[in-house]
Amino acid sequence: MNIGEAAKASGVSAKMIRHYESVGLFPEARRTEAGYRQYTDKELNTLRFIRHSRDLGFSIEQIRELLGLWQNRRRSSRQVKALAQTHIDELDAKLKELQSMKATLEHLVHCCHGDERPDCPIIESLEHPHPARDAQAGQ
Repeated sequence: MNIGEAAKASGVSAKMIRHYESVGLFPEARRTEAGYRQYTDKELNTLRFIRHSRDLGFSIEQIRELLGLWQNRRRSSRQVKALAQTHIDELDAKLKELQSMKATLEHLVHCCHGDERPDCPIIESLEHPHPARDAQAGQ
């Protein structure tokens, strides 16, 4: 099947398939004499694996490691679990950062009158950030 068909069947865009090939995450496809990429069912399964991994937020390097573990039938599940746990820890840190940003913005929105006056604490905060005050708003 060609790249368009592989993209449709796997849920990975043709552009991303080419990108994964260029960064060495996915092997370059065999080509026809006319130069068209050709994909097999095995390669489609790999693309689906990559897509599912990306859907869970794994980085390219983490997916590279997961692919290696997936293809190694002698792997220990301990390695897979450790990689997933590391990713969970990263997600928790990002979540905490997002919650802090949200709290800061909620505080600024609460302080803004939102009327016809030009003074606005949101704009003032963006112009002159106060890291200590903004950090406190996030708590």
